Amino acid sequence: MTTIFDETYWNERYGNSGKIWSGNPNPQLVAEAAALDSGSVQAPKKALDVGCGEGADSVWLAGQGWQVTGVDISTVALQRAAAHAAELELPGSVAWEHHDLLGWTPPAASFDLISAQFMHLPRPDRDKLFARLAAAVVPGGTLLIVGHAPSDSAAGAHRALGADMFFTAKQIAEALDPSQWDVVVAASRPRSASGPDGETITIHDEVMRAVRLK
Repeated sequence: MTTIFDETYWNERYGNSGKIWSGNPNPQLVAEAAALDSGSVQAPKKALDVGCGEGADSVWLAGQGWQVTGVDISTVALQRAAAHAAELELPGSVAWEHHDLLGWTPPAASFDLISAQFMHLPRPDRDKLFARLAAAVVPGGTLLIVGHAPSDSAAGAHRALGADMFFTAKQIAEALDPSQWDVVVAASRPRSASGPDGETITIHDEVMRAVRLK
């Protein structure tokens, strides 16, 4: 396994620059969380934000009234996330936890929503992580996984990681036991991005949302 995923790498990446991310929540999280608040679905309470980074998704969820646990391998990122949250009055709450996701197991059947946004790992690590996350969702709760499409490189997007790091929503959905999960969304959603020469290209977010049945 490459050391790009260890704590030293991520602390150096965050520590050697200013804010890395936009500070805005991931749009696919916003879209799918809105569906959870519809009249046909009971609004959940406890959320796990996996690989929370500088905390934008966790803070947004807490702003919607969720009780959020934000988890990341980087202590530098978590310090930034906590500082961001401290500046705001949030209807919900955020607890920040430092874990290496390759070895950490979240408590079983504990979260109404688990969100993993753009967690790109070698497939053996990814499959194990996603299985642990699935086991941590309560019956009636939601697992939301979003990633870059494998086809993005062919579209002109710069992807420094190897092809096996990316996945389709269908692949993630097929790994779930159909007797235990209802896959509500398994979609490849296009959006515009800048190519290597500044041109506009179309890339895709792979979005999988499933509800645990039992």
